[in-house]
Amino acid sequence: MTTVSGTNTNTSNTAGSSSSGASPTLNYNDFLQLMVAQLQNQDPLNPTDSSQFMSQIAEFSNVEQAINTNSKLSQLLVNSNISQASTMIGLTIKGTDGTQGIIQSVRIDSSGSTAVLTNGKQVPIEAGVTIGYPSS
Repeated sequence: MTTVSGTNTNTSNTAGSSSSGASPTLNYNDFLQLMVAQLQNQDPLNPTDSSQFMSQIAEFSNVEQAINTNSKLSQLLVNSNISQASTMIGLTIKGTDGTQGIIQSVRIDSSGSTAVLTNGKQVPIEAGVTIGYPSS
């Protein structure tokens, strides 16, 4: 494959691109932009081999399918967390820092699940917490 120098190094974010800073991986928009840049800058007298081009198209399809699968799995995980959270209301919880009480509600966000207690305190639901039925 021919090495291409002098491609556009503009780092502006496009719609749908990852905005998480210096990511070690490329998303499918980045992959598509690289492939288009390769096609635009190829040597017209020695174009990219059609088998290589088809291989790149197939790889692009695989990347897109993997991203869609990850998105569906993420949604499935959120739904599972919501289902589990609803079963915790009314139970007692003891956090890793010793905070304890009865769970009034559960908040689920990007950082995980947090139990909101009847006394107003909040306990992150993480490894090491104890959840059980209230003592009579």
